[in-house]
Amino acid sequence: MKHAPSLRTKALEKRRLEAGRYFAQGKTQVWVARHYSVSRPAVWVWYWSWKKKGNDGLKSKGRSGAPTKLGKNDLNKVEKALLKGPAAHGYATDIWTLERIAKLVKHTTGVAYHPGHVWRILKGFGWTSQKPEARARERDEQKIKTWMREEFPRIQKKGSK
Repeated sequence: MKHAPSLRTKALEKRRLEAGRYFAQGKTQVWVARHYSVSRPAVWVWYWSWKKKGNDGLKSKGRSGAPTKLGKNDLNKVEKALLKGPAAHGYATDIWTLERIAKLVKHTTGVAYHPGHVWRILKGFGWTSQKPEARARERDEQKIKTWMREEFPRIQKKGSK
């Protein structure tokens, strides 16, 4: 699956192509570096790429690294399975862990992910890590609200006048 270039990638490519136009106009590398507030070594690389290959040398090479192992359909299946919750997949507690999600991905798609890398999939879904709040079983929300409303204002320290 080919990666779509990000907005940042497009903006950087646009900047390099504009620099190529300045080179063609006879502007110096130092001038281009100051104009774009970039380092002179960076502009040196742009200049020699432009000199060798023209504007094609300044275009983005694309995203580096291996393409993702999961396609859109696979990711949709994984997200639907995650939304069903851990209990629907035989877990006793209602908490997703990276290990559980890695097993789910393997079971759903046949693609193995290391638990430490599963967060990348979740980040792609827009999910965040969340830790359940530890609360005492004896906690009584009604008593807490009453205390906050009646007792706390009475004992709260007052500022000096």
